[in-house]
Amino acid sequence: MRTVRVYSRAGEGNSPAAKNFQVKEFACSDGSDAVFIDPKLLEVLQAIRDHFAVPVTVNSAYRTPSKNAAVGGAKKSQHLYGAAADITVRGVAPAAVAAFAETLLPHTGGIGIYSTFTHIDVREQKARWKD
Repeated sequence: MRTVRVYSRAGEGNSPAAKNFQVKEFACSDGSDAVFIDPKLLEVLQAIRDHFAVPVTVNSAYRTPSKNAAVGGAKKSQHLYGAAADITVRGVAPAAVAAFAETLLPHTGGIGIYSTFTHIDVREQKARWKD
């Protein structure tokens, strides 16, 4: 099992989490201080950023249990563990992002295609879906 890194939004929010991402981009929108980020998720997102060579926007990453419930997230959502992100890639369709993510996570991870974003997670088993 991987170790998830826990950051402080207040103390480390402006710090780099990866080459093109800051810790605050992964923080829960409820304003809580703790930010959980799985290092494998950072690797995958950075690879997506490097491949498309355009900005990747993290719409939702870590969620506290109360925030996850409020947005109707799954009870065992990977967002709860800092292992998921809903992203948009400037000028790239969600299906194209998902197709590239498949090359990074061919046998593991969750990849969900939605009309306006792509869900990426680094769970141990493979899961794929379209909304």
